Amino acid sequence: MPISQRFLVTSTLVFLLTAAAALLCLVGATVWLSQRAQTDAAIVDDQRLLRSRAVGVREALLAAESSQRGYVLTSNEIYLAPYANAKLVAQEEIAKLATDLASSSRFQAMLPRLKALVDLRIDDLDSTMRAKNAGAVAEALKVIATNQGKALMDEVEVFLSAIVIEAEDALTDRLGTQTRNILALRVGTILASLLILGVVIGVVVTFTRYTREIVQARDELSRANASLEFRVAERTDDLVRARDRAEVLLTEVNHRVANNLSFVGALIRLQRQAIPDKAAKDALDETSSRIQAIAEIHKHLYTSGDVTSVALDTYMTALLAQLEQTLASGGFGASIRHEIEPVRVSTSASISLGIIITEWVTNAFKYAYGGNTGEVRVLARKLEDTLIVAVEDDGVGMSAGGAARGTGVGSKIVTTIARSLKADVAYVSRHPGTEARLVMSLDSA
Repeated sequence: MPISQRFLVTSTLVFLLTAAAALLCLVGATVWLSQRAQTDAAIVDDQRLLRSRAVGVREALLAAESSQRGYVLTSNEIYLAPYANAKLVAQEEIAKLATDLASSSRFQAMLPRLKALVDLRIDDLDSTMRAKNAGAVAEALKVIATNQGKALMDEVEVFLSAIVIEAEDALTDRLGTQTRNILALRVGTILASLLILGVVIGVVVTFTRYTREIVQARDELSRANASLEFRVAERTDDLVRARDRAEVLLTEVNHRVANNLSFVGALIRLQRQAIPDKAAKDALDETSSRIQAIAEIHKHLYTSGDVTSVALDTYMTALLAQLEQTLASGGFGASIRHEIEPVRVSTSASISLGIIITEWVTNAFKYAYGGNTGEVRVLARKLEDTLIVAVEDDGVGMSAGGAARGTGVGSKIVTTIARSLKADVAYVSRHPGTEARLVMSLDSA
């Protein structure tokens, strides 16, 4: 039976709809299982935290007891600091444990008793320490010999063991649930893949038969060849025009995005003038710089004609010029010198690098030189398949211990972006000054 065009279209639609339904079911199952996995992961984290707190209370009490015995028996004051720290840890952990278990119906009744036992155990230890400090060593040893502390500790162990067992049971249950969900997803993926494979085979078979019939009618197609060539040429012209329109629209989109980001930056600067708080002004300045870094990318995109990658030297030159002008208008006297090799990186990677360099240059202006003059050097070079980006200054250098200055938001942004780029970030003291360095693979860029 010959295959008509209508049958071909109908069967193809049926096949495609079947494949789409299988794919949608697979995606839906994946999303649902992903949400379940996130929920299970949160519960697992909570149970692990409960177990950790229970173990922490027990270990802190044992550490306090060990320090108490050491001090009573040896009179060595080296045991006093661990003793005080262990008591503090035990009290903090039992308070956190009580908060975490406040919604648990099983443990609500025992929590007051557990907290009272911990307090009694600490009071028992403190009474022995007070007797020792008063010179009544025999009385302190007598209190220890009564084994009252051991009885209290044994009862505490019972409660803590129940919490640990409950947490471990919950962990086992959730891990089992995750395993079953993964198995179900695997089975569903296999079934959906088989169904899609069957659909592909059906489409291939249908098109093969249809093609065979078309070959049999090649004489008729030959007569219509001239008309077909004309239609193909016309369609090609349509596609070329459509492509040109798409490129124009994409350029316009990048242009509008850049303008909108510049407008947002202007609104932020206007808002800055109306805020008296210096910290808020600084935060708005930092935000404006980050927005400007992204805006420069879009300006570059609608002027370069290539939306997939960015010339790093051209982009960074424009960005640093704008940044230097902005910082100079803010009262900072340092200047920027840059040496950037011509390297092309992806659009997303260039945005990330622009934000990181903006953070580092801004920090150098603010904290290395303050309002004084100085030079900030921005370097970018390619070493085989690695991109190295560095910002150097000759300022006051890093503070002792490398503690972050300012709000710390910039450091978090740099760390997060570097992790997304799979890049390594290091801060090196130069004596004088500081070098902030980023090393990343050009494959990921």
